[in-house]
Amino acid sequence: MAKKAVASLQTGSKRLTKAIKMVKSPKTGAYMFVESIMAPDQVNDFLNKK
Repeated sequence: MAKKAVASLQTGSKRLTKAIKMVKSPKTGAYMFVESIMAPDQVNDFLNKK
């Protein structure tokens, strides 16, 4: 189950988005959060990537 959180960030002329997803560690089995700041059109690729 993936947690999806997206927040819009606006800095000057560029519009950025912060995406956070929860991934399961293959070694320990524990869940961890991965965050990234990117352009809004790249969010779906980031969230769908394993």
